[in-house]
Amino acid sequence: MASGILGLLDDIAVLMDEVATMSKVATKKTIGILADDLAVNAEKASGFVSNRELPVLWKLTKGSIMNKIIILPGIFLLSAFFPAAIVPILIFGGIYLSFEGALKVYESIFYKGAKKKLNPENMSEKEAAEYESKRIKSAILIDFILSIEIIIITLGIVLDEPLKVQILVVSFVAILATIGVYGIVALLVRIDDAGYSLVASSDSKFLQGLGKGLVRLLPIIIRVLNVIGTLAMILVGGGIFVHNLDFVHGLVNCIPDLLSEFLVGLVAGFTFLMTYLSIKVIFKNR
Repeated sequence: MASGILGLLDDIAVLMDEVATMSKVATKKTIGILADDLAVNAEKASGFVSNRELPVLWKLTKGSIMNKIIILPGIFLLSAFFPAAIVPILIFGGIYLSFEGALKVYESIFYKGAKKKLNPENMSEKEAAEYESKRIKSAILIDFILSIEIIIITLGIVLDEPLKVQILVVSFVAILATIGVYGIVALLVRIDDAGYSLVASSDSKFLQGLGKGLVRLLPIIIRVLNVIGTLAMILVGGGIFVHNLDFVHGLVNCIPDLLSEFLVGLVAGFTFLMTYLSIKVIFKNR
């Protein structure tokens, strides 16, 4: 009896060790998408009246949890009964990531400063509610797409492992993504409030200067995260093509991995982007 319990505990320990190792690898592979997710949600949760930032963030968090609840069972069923579908889904994910990365680069070059931010403080109560609802829906949709990519990429890493390992690793990374991203966003969106509080409540020049610095810090952090997220999306998208399409791997196997993945992601992204823009122009002129 005792030996049976010890054997079971040993099996659990081995399983948990394997899960921890694979989760670490998966987290490294998905860190770029997490950075982009973080940047998107920090941007979506900021810019509201101060007392609405945390309620908006809570709605985003609940939406993200619901996304994971919808996605995870479907992905596990595919893995169990139709694993051949995983790689094509990964490829489509690579197309989306590289396209989105290229689009962000394109917009930053040709449409820099073109988008004007609306200020909810200048809106009526009804307009502010509609503005908030629209931004929340947009953020949850983006989270859904990015969640699929995080989960699929994680599953791709553990695809050769037993189903129980797949379920534990993918679920762990999905939970970590939600808690990590929205926990950090909660801290970020309060940085400017902490700054305003210091400016208003302190007579010290040092503390007032610190407060003003904190107020300026949030948009800088979001811009940095956007740049990191954009580069990472191109890199992750390229990595998907390199590691899942033999002819692509054959073309770049003489180039260092990181550089080859980035170049493939960049070329693929702008190819998809130019195709999209061309089709858009053709249909617009009809």
